[in-house]
Amino acid sequence: MAPDTSLSSGETAYASLIAALRNGDFAPGDRLREEDVAKRLDLSRTPVREALRRLETAGVIEHRPRIGAVIRKLSQAEIVELYEMRIVLERTAARMAAQHGSEAEFDALEEMNARLEAARQTPTLGAAINQDFHAALYRAARNRFLLSSADAINTALILLGPTTYHDPERVRIVVMQHADVITALRQRDGDMAASAAEAHLQTSLRYRLKGLSS
Repeated sequence: MAPDTSLSSGETAYASLIAALRNGDFAPGDRLREEDVAKRLDLSRTPVREALRRLETAGVIEHRPRIGAVIRKLSQAEIVELYEMRIVLERTAARMAAQHGSEAEFDALEEMNARLEAARQTPTLGAAINQDFHAALYRAARNRFLLSSADAINTALILLGPTTYHDPERVRIVVMQHADVITALRQRDGDMAASAAEAHLQTSLRYRLKGLSS
């Protein structure tokens, strides 16, 4: 994808670093040396420094004595807290999308879910499609303040580490639960959509916690 030339150099560096984190190029616990990140992303050090400061403000990285910037690792308690907030926001998004979303948007969600199923053997691609699915659900809710809140949560999701989509059975369950959400949206049943969204995230949390103990 070509870079957005409308962005400042600092914003470009931030977007590139976020993309690298989402793609797994950097993982929780990794040290982020300014010069190494700049070289890896083919950017100058000044905008990279600005991007690292933004990530520190967002709580994604922390500075450790004699080490420098390190991507944070979430504790089990923090992961549970993060999912608790995701559930609150996503229940709201699903309920509002059932009220305000268009049939074209629901069609787009269905198409993304089909692409996710087709990408069952490509975990990174599947994870990216899943992110697009959830972002589209929030947009269908038609609430800019909800979107703003979701952005903060989505940034924090980077700290969860590698995708759990390496297990094809996991993808099958995700696709099935996405379909439940879409069905509720098409029926304009806000309560059912909210419940389906929560069930989906509760399953995701269980997989994340299972990964911690394995």
